[in-house]
Amino acid sequence: MCAGRTCIVTGAGRGLGREYALLLAQHGANVVVNDVGGSRDGTGGSSGPATEVVDEITAKGGSAVANTDDISSWDGAARLVGQAVDTFGGLDVLVNNAGILRDRMLFSMSEDEWDAVIRVHLKGTFAPSRHAAAYWRERAKAGETNDARIINTTSVSGLYANVGQTNYGSAKAGIAAFTQIAAQELGRYGVTVNAIAPGALTRLTANLEITDEIRSTFSPAAVAPVIAWLASADSRDVTGQVIEASGIVLAVAEGWHRGPSTNPVESPGEAGEAVRRLLADARPRTLFHEVS
Repeated sequence: MCAGRTCIVTGAGRGLGREYALLLAQHGANVVVNDVGGSRDGTGGSSGPATEVVDEITAKGGSAVANTDDISSWDGAARLVGQAVDTFGGLDVLVNNAGILRDRMLFSMSEDEWDAVIRVHLKGTFAPSRHAAAYWRERAKAGETNDARIINTTSVSGLYANVGQTNYGSAKAGIAAFTQIAAQELGRYGVTVNAIAPGALTRLTANLEITDEIRSTFSPAAVAPVIAWLASADSRDVTGQVIEASGIVLAVAEGWHRGPSTNPVESPGEAGEAVRRLLADARPRTLFHEVS
């Protein structure tokens, strides 16, 4: 399905990213396996995880190279995109998957815990996307044809609001909006932009006390087929979408809709009455506990 397509997968040394890289390679893609090899909170680093996935791919006859650049770094993201182009002669797909967790209730969260999560998730989506978009735009301006993909990673924590994750949820909600805006900007250059909200248990959720049955149901392998399809030429007509995927559901997440409305008001008292009336007529929003 992805034969000959060159795909970057960030955070591909473990968990979801690893499953994405393995399945893309299985379907014929050249894969740039990016991972800094840090801990679940983003500290530390090692070339081991990325190299191990590359070795696994090449042992099965696939094509892959390792990259350990920090994707939240402007220069690191540029090197990542450049490596794909230099090694395989181009770039077709960017899967922005890398992430960390530093969960904390708002009143206890430190500035560093906020900044680190926003940097890795939100800037770590922006920076590789920006360099990839510039590459594809230059190709289009030169008369070349693109059939390219950006696949971002959002989360039900950001879409439906999970307690204890103001940093993570904010980043993930931002990525959903980023996806929809970038899809409108890049369509003219032959680039689709979609996001996936995966439901999977990885090392980021390793501290949860759950049964083996639940862990099996929420395997990262259940999400990878959707990524492989989005990376393929077959998905070229789908863009600006947010797709939930797990071992129990495949769903389209519907974004903000304008709900009930009325005429403008002239006083605070009128505002209170009007807003309460509109809220009474509005449909309830989906809550995190309803989908988790």
